[in-house]
Amino acid sequence: QVQLVESGGGLVQAGGSLRLSCAASGTIFSINAMGWYRQAPGKQRQLVAIISFRDSTNYADSVKGRFTISRDTAKNTTYLQMNSLKPEDTAVYYCNARLMPTNVRYFLNYWGQGTQVTVSS
Repeated sequence: QVQLVESGGGLVQAGGSLRLSCAASGTIFSINAMGWYRQAPGKQRQLVAIISFRDSTNYADSVKGRFTISRDTAKNTTYLQMNSLKPEDTAVYYCNARLMPTNVRYFLNYWGQGTQVTVSS
């Protein structure tokens, strides 16, 4: 069984920084990509950043230059370094992984439980 476990959320003042972590565990054969999404109250979930198995990255325009996604392949972990945080970054942040478990031969999407990030003005 595959699980994604997030950590690192919390309350921070505007201009501050936070680092989110997401570790994928279980019987994993291959990871195609990992990413972060966020959902603010009353809004749809949106992509924040994604990193592929080739280390190519993609960011939402609203976070470019402030957020950095990275990964540790050996640990099946992805990180989101968030700098210069703004109140509009406040949301629940969800980790996503597109991966192939060992007992199947196709990629599946998995989600973490979400971690709250609150930025005060």
